[in-house]
Amino acid sequence: MSSRQSWDSYFVAIARLVATRSTCRRRQVGAVMVRERRLVSCGFNGAPHRAPHCLDFGCAREGLPSGGRLDLCRAVHAEANCIAQAARFGVALKGADCYVTCQPCAGCARLLVQAGVERIVWAEGYPAPDAIDVLEDSGYAVGGHEARRIL
Repeated sequence: MSSRQSWDSYFVAIARLVATRSTCRRRQVGAVMVRERRLVSCGFNGAPHRAPHCLDFGCAREGLPSGGRLDLCRAVHAEANCIAQAARFGVALKGADCYVTCQPCAGCARLLVQAGVERIVWAEGYPAPDAIDVLEDSGYAVGGHEARRIL
């Protein structure tokens, strides 16, 4: 009998592959949305469509600590790009699972909640405890590298 990876491992691996398209100089992040174990949307962090890439333009947050002053960042976060791609093609995300290479920031956590995402699984931590507060305040149980809607 062959051993197969779990669905969570499989979709996190796909998110990691999506992250390789990132144009961020600091952190490459990928996200995928899944409904009924089917990939419905993906996104990576990078400059807005048709804008100069951070790889070419430079990083406005150079020298700042990770997780700080996100308002200076020119990039659209992977989760936001994933939601925007779904919207562009008319794909509803209510009840979807989001797999992302690192814990969402507070802004992306709010977007995921508003999109109706049922479950969020991340591969790595991120220094954004306010994001955990957003998720818990919005009815998600957070444990380890997962947040699941319980309300």
